[in-house]
Amino acid sequence: MSACYLSVIIPAYNEERRLPETLEAVCGYLATKAYGWEIIVADDGSDDTTGDVVVRVAQDEARVRLLTLPHRGKGWAVKNGMLAAHGEYRFLCDADLSMPIALLDRLLPGHDAPAEITIGSREAPGSRRFGEPRRRWLMGRVFNAMTRILATPGIADTQCGFKVFHATAAETLFALQTLDGFAFDAEILFLARRRGFRVAEVGIDWHYRAESKVRPVRDGWRTFRDLIIVRYRSLTGRYDP
Repeated sequence: MSACYLSVIIPAYNEERRLPETLEAVCGYLATKAYGWEIIVADDGSDDTTGDVVVRVAQDEARVRLLTLPHRGKGWAVKNGMLAAHGEYRFLCDADLSMPIALLDRLLPGHDAPAEITIGSREAPGSRRFGEPRRRWLMGRVFNAMTRILATPGIADTQCGFKVFHATAAETLFALQTLDGFAFDAEILFLARRRGFRVAEVGIDWHYRAESKVRPVRDGWRTFRDLIIVRYRSLTGRYDP
C-alpha cells in the first residue's frame, strides 16, 4: 500500500456554508482508518470565504490542503484536484455530501467486483433516494437516457458526484479531459470505456439537497451540447494518443 492510500477530492465553488460540516464529517470518518489519506479542496475561483474555511481546517489537520484555481467550472476543479492527488485511490466527493461518508467503504476495493473505477449510483440495486422532488427525478432520468445514448451505454447514473478512481485510471483519464462543466463525468466515463478501464456501479443512499447548484434546464442543455462535442472530438481523433 502506498503512503497515501486514499485522496478525497472535493470541488468547491462558493461553499463557505456547507463546507465546514462536510470537512468535519469526512475528516472524522478518515480518522478512524488505518490507511494514509489526504483531502484536497479544489476551489474553483470562489468569491466568498471558501478558501478561508479550508485554511482554518488545515491548521488543525495537515492532511487537508487547498488548491486555489481560477473559476472555470466543476470539471476544471475536479481535473486539477485529481491530477494533484497522491493517493493510490482517488475519491470524488461533492461538497454537499449528499451521500453519507460511511458509504465510501462500498466504493473501495474489497466490497464488490474489481474495477479501476467505481461509481456511486442512485439507480443500481440497493440504492435509495431521500427527499428528491419527482420533477427533479424525471429530469434526471431524461438526462441519463440521453447520456447513455450519446456516450455511456450501460451506465445507469453517470452524474452522481461520488466516484473512486485507481491512480492509473485517474492520471490517464483526467489528463485527457477537455470539458470544464458538468458533463465532465460523461466525458471521463466515455474515455474510460475507450481505454479499457472497468467501471462498476454501486448503489448508495442519496439525500437531495435543495441548495444544489445544478439548474436542470440550463445545465441539461449545456450538457447535451457537451456530449455532442465529446462525440465529435472522438471522431476527429482528439482523444487519440
